[in-house]
Formats: sequence, C-alpha cells, structure tokens
Amino acid sequence: MQNYFIYENDKPSRLQYMFNIVQNVENKIIIPSDLNVDKVDKKIKIAEKVVKILKKSQVQNVVISKILHESEEFKNILFQNDINIFDGRWLFTYLLNDIIKYLEKENNIKEEDTEIAIMTNFVTDVIIQNILDLSKKFKRLNIITNHIEYFRRIEEDLYNNLGIMITISNNKKKSLLKSNIILNMDFPQELIQKFNINENAIIINFDDDIKITKKRFNGINIINYELENNLNMKELGINNIEKFYIRDIYEAMLYKKSSYKNIIKAIDDLHINIKELIGNHGKVFVNRRY
Repeated sequence: MQNYFIYENDKPSRLQYMFNIVQNVENKIIIPSDLNVDKVDKKIKIAEKVVKILKKSQVQNVVISKILHESEEFKNILFQNDINIFDGRWLFTYLLNDIIKYLEKENNIKEEDTEIAIMTNFVTDVIIQNILDLSKKFKRLNIITNHIEYFRRIEEDLYNNLGIMITISNNKKKSLLKSNIILNMDFPQELIQKFNINENAIIINFDDDIKITKKRFNGINIINYELENNLNMKELGINNIEKFYIRDIYEAMLYKKSSYKNIIKAIDDLHINIKELIGNHGKVFVNRRY
C-alpha cells in the first residue's frame, strides 16, 4: 500500500504561489503556501489539485503536515473524495497498554489501588484484547456502555475461565465516580458530559478531542499523543521530518487489516515508544493537574 506525504513549500516562487502550482515528486506532494494564512478559496483550489494527483496515482492514504492538520477546509476536500488522512487515532488504541505503563511510571500509579474504566459502545478485537489485558492487571475494571448485552459474554468468559470479575454499567451517576483512569474509546463529548466523573481522574480520549467542562473536574484530560522518532529517514525518503507528526508516519507504516497479535508484534519490532501525552492545554506531564 503506497502512502503519499503532503506538506507546504517554505519558500515557493512567486509563480508557484500565484498560480497554485502543486508539485508531485515521487510519493510527495508539495503545496505552494501555508494554508493557515491563505483564503478559503485558495485552500480549496489547492486541495482539489492534490486530490486530482492522488486519484491519478490511485492513492487513498496520506500523511499530511502539522500545518495541514489545522486546515479543516483542506482536510474536508480530501475526506469528501474518500482520501484517508492518517492522524494516529487507529494506532492509539493499539498503544493502550504502553500508555498505561507510561502513566504508571510518570504518575506513580499502583495497580492494586487503581480503579479503571473503559467507555465503549463497540465490540472489536482491539477492545476485547484490551479488556482482557487490563482485567489481568487491575483488580477493579469497569466497562461503561450503552450496549450492556454486547459485553455479557466477555464478562462470563472472564469469570468462568479466569476467575476475573468485571463490572458492566451505564449508570451516569455512579459508574465513573471512583475510577482513577478513564479510557474513553468512542463516547462523544455530549454523552461523556452527562456522567459524574471522579474529579481527579486521568481521562484518555482515543477517538476524538474531547473537552471536559465540568467545574469540579481537576484531573487530566488527554486528547492526543506523540511518539519518539526511531525512524530511518533515508528508507522513508523524507527530508522534512520536522513538518510531520511521528505518530502519523508510524500509523501509515503499520496500517493494515491484521490480527491484534500481529500489529502488536510490528509495534514491538519498530521499537515504538510514547514520547508525550497531550491535553487540552498542550503537553501533559502527568504529575500536573489542568
């Protein structure tokens, strides 16, 4: 599967800028300007040219620069044409165990004293495996879902085969009040806001940027992450690595339909490590409160 890298030219010529000239060099598309400062119509014209190149090359997956991630107009044109933009979200769920280890180390978390909650409405292989892994580490694990019936079999299997008890609930008043770590896999903002939340909890949002607006919430709300750069730039053919999020590049390298076990092995083989977790106010050092 071929992936294209799209980024802006820092010093476009006058002609390139005036006529919206988009360069296509191997697997790289270089646009002539900073879309954060250009007018909407210019952004759309450039995005349409990019789409034309991608379709001609039969490419559906792209890694875009940090600046382009901030341009909703540009991204929307790509989405409308079924172009997949890597943003690290797919990879995020496979890194759940690494993130828990990171939090334990940085925030001195003890598994025996920690209650953990997983908020999810979907049963996927990744979700099931994460539940299995966490249930073996933490004595108190809660599944928060609007589809309790989906998770009853998992609850029964854990108890009958491993003697592990988990709690399944959708009680908005009580189910999150004692959870020290809340893993929000797919709940939207309007739904999570209806829950009473432990005011000192660490919340990790895997699917979207979620803001917690409750006045009494003094905990940490994590909305994204970045990875350490252990990449071989020559093999990737990228000279402007600083323009991209490392997480996006790793996701592009790993993205495929495969078993959970195979994806985890590929992550280990690439020596992927968490560099930082990002909250609503920037980088999160987890011993601080926002």
